[in-house]
Amino acid sequence: MDSRLNKLSDVLVHYSCNVQKGEKVLISYEGECCKPLVKQIIKDVYACGGFPYVEIRDSSITREILLSSTEEQIQFMNEYQLAQMQGMAAYIAIRAGSNTAELSDVPSAKLNMYSKILRPVLDYRVNQTKWVVLRYPNNSMAQLANTSLEAFENFYFDVCTLDYKKMSDAMTPLVDLMNKTDKVHIVGPETDLTFSIKGIGAIKCDGERNIPDGEVYTAPVRESMNGKISYNTPSEEQGFTYDNIVFEVKDGKIIKATSNNDERINELLDTDENARYFGEFAIGVNPFILHPMKDTLFDEKIAGSFHLTPGAAYEDAFNGNKSAIHWDLVMIQRPEYGGGEIWFDDVLIRKDGLFVLEELKGLNPENLK
Repeated sequence: MDSRLNKLSDVLVHYSCNVQKGEKVLISYEGECCKPLVKQIIKDVYACGGFPYVEIRDSSITREILLSSTEEQIQFMNEYQLAQMQGMAAYIAIRAGSNTAELSDVPSAKLNMYSKILRPVLDYRVNQTKWVVLRYPNNSMAQLANTSLEAFENFYFDVCTLDYKKMSDAMTPLVDLMNKTDKVHIVGPETDLTFSIKGIGAIKCDGERNIPDGEVYTAPVRESMNGKISYNTPSEEQGFTYDNIVFEVKDGKIIKATSNNDERINELLDTDENARYFGEFAIGVNPFILHPMKDTLFDEKIAGSFHLTPGAAYEDAFNGNKSAIHWDLVMIQRPEYGGGEIWFDDVLIRKDGLFVLEELKGLNPENLK
């Protein structure tokens, strides 16, 4: 057994989910390569006095189901998946699918129906269980990162087993500042956007929900946003890779959306009436993640980035927006990506990806590694 797997399992079971005696834990995985980690998690859950349960997923099977699916069928799927989730105290998801584009030819209407009807399962898991979601290194992920599998594995374990307690302590001043902030102003290439975060509250993501982790999030006051944003990272959503995404926003709502596929992006944003409003604003700080790889769990944590998310808000930073989608879209503001600035109440807090306020400098990469 690779000692790095033992360390990762320990983080997931004891730190992220804090499994206690008698708790039921659902371990959901996709990909044969995950099995050694899944087995170690099972051992560690038993060692805590917990009860492990396992769910095996396969995107190619999901694709086949969705192609001819009906609303009645997916409604029943929601019933039994929700019943299962309601029995769990914790949820650990490990994803290592062999083809990230497996769902790319499923019609948008089917995908939107699927995500909308199954939303109660996701909402219960997010709001009522201790949960953590992670990718697992495989050839597919290494290709996305343009590296060998061995090099990607080394990167992955550095990223996933960093000192999250140190990161958490460094996040505290940013949380405090965001809790006091009203107006946010973001400036960058083809980007000039203002909105309020007053009264929403800020939340640390310090290894308890995602692995890898490294962000502090809140949400915009729902109808406060105005301006334009031009995202500079690609995003894979529902099996399709979107690029060159530009939104024009008025009174909180995306009134114009363009990308490498204007029709498809607008269909996605029309999933429901709230999908064109934003549910999350977050600042990424993971010092080991520097470049996008079309994997949201990694890209949204990029050092020197932020993400601004159309769709549903989280309950613990709730702005009233409920939607079937939650689409994390990332903008990197380090100099090699065009730079940019974040201002809180007319005070510059980050420039070109580095925090400039003294109390926030502990979150700059050289201080977190």
